[in-house]
Amino acid sequence: MSGGLLVAGTTSDAGKSVVTAGICRWLVRQGVKVAPFKAQNMSLNSFVTREGAEIGRAQAMQAQACRIEPTALMNPVLLKPGGERSSQVVLLGRPVGELSARGYHGGRQRQLLGTVLDCLAELRGTYDAVICEGAGSPAEINLRRTDIVNMGIARNARLPVLVVGDIDRGGVFASFFGTVALLSREDQELVAGFLVNKFRGDVSLLEPGLDMLHGLTGRRTYGVLPFRHGLGIDEEDGLQVSLRGAVRESRIAAPVGEDVLRVAVCAVPLMSNFTDVDALAAEPGVVVRFVDRPEELADADLVVVPGTRGTVRALEWLRERGLADALVRRAAEGRPVLGICGGFQILGEHIEDEVESRRGHVDGLGVLPVRVRFAREKTLTRPSGEALGERVEGYEIHHGVAEVTGGDPFLDGCRAGQTWGTHWHGSLEADGFRRAFLREVAAAAGRRFVPAPDTSFAALREEQLDRLGDLIEQHADTDALWRLIESGAPPGLPFIPPGAPA
Repeated sequence: MSGGLLVAGTTSDAGKSVVTAGICRWLVRQGVKVAPFKAQNMSLNSFVTREGAEIGRAQAMQAQACRIEPTALMNPVLLKPGGERSSQVVLLGRPVGELSARGYHGGRQRQLLGTVLDCLAELRGTYDAVICEGAGSPAEINLRRTDIVNMGIARNARLPVLVVGDIDRGGVFASFFGTVALLSREDQELVAGFLVNKFRGDVSLLEPGLDMLHGLTGRRTYGVLPFRHGLGIDEEDGLQVSLRGAVRESRIAAPVGEDVLRVAVCAVPLMSNFTDVDALAAEPGVVVRFVDRPEELADADLVVVPGTRGTVRALEWLRERGLADALVRRAAEGRPVLGICGGFQILGEHIEDEVESRRGHVDGLGVLPVRVRFAREKTLTRPSGEALGERVEGYEIHHGVAEVTGGDPFLDGCRAGQTWGTHWHGSLEADGFRRAFLREVAAAAGRRFVPAPDTSFAALREEQLDRLGDLIEQHADTDALWRLIESGAPPGLPFIPPGAPA
């Protein structure tokens, strides 16, 4: 059996995903054969593996940090929210049904524990180390009985646990102490210590608090990671932008041409795979922002209608906000619009949906000659082809089956004037195709924008993963971290009362 570690967090978005990726990249640079694992993910940001399995994009990026191909074993359970109270359950890469939160936590989740443990055991039998990521907080005492992603899997697989806290939010010492103190004695025995994330300032001012935390809990801090801009990998817990804000913390680079290119992304409900626009944001001179008002489309050179888990709901939202009328006007004026997956379906003539919304016949925006019928079987593929004279690869995740009745071919969809639509996610990561597409957009928008000739999205992603590995190597006690991975939690860790309620 190989070594292992569970990276938990004091809260959602504490930095578990990036810390896991950083540890993976640090280990692989030491010659360790390592794999990522997350037992259960809740995310609308997913990816299709080469064998046609759907998993969380965060685990796909962590696999890239390990320099291996992602597989369904790395994320056996994926929950895709379809509303406030229900989610599609994807098991080993395939959807198996819709469940309410009560139904899932009421019994189904615990039934999946065996599958989850089998996947982890298979990975541990193949790799030198498996770095597991938790979800939310391990101290969610209302869910502990059915937990299969935090202490539930740590207990069953005897994994040491490293708790990450985001100090930029404040209250990190209380969060660390409270997380341990709300766990049962048996769970506390596996919590080895802490890792501070997003620290700004002089570490010497933090050290007395870390010493006191050690005295209070008997657990050490394995590192203090400094705050760094632009280090988010493909998140799962939520969109790391604010509306009317730039996408994440895109690098700022001067345009090659005389003009910038402005991209507005409609922030539709249940937005999925919003990372499709990351490749646009990586281009010097391209400004990407998410919008929710029609007037915010006025100065946009390109409007993107992204994927969504609720196509009909998103269409209604666009109409309620006045964005639908603005999109129809743009298309009629020959101003660029790109629809991706659910966005492509919205731009079509009509939708027949007895699967997702069960609303039957719904009129689309009618700007693309496309008719969509929702099938019960989900399409999960990794297509490749050519568009605008360039090779393109992508991935598809959708129930909607599109019948294209006109226009010009565009990937699996079509183009009508300056309105484009495709089911392909990830196509903009192809550098040559992205540059060709942006040249078309700039010409239609009358902008003297020139795509940079040397932007490599794959290289930028690798650079980002290396920066995460550098953070671990330079700011964590890697010798102690390796002992933890290899040998498990230190013996004799003290119990911190009150412990989990009975």
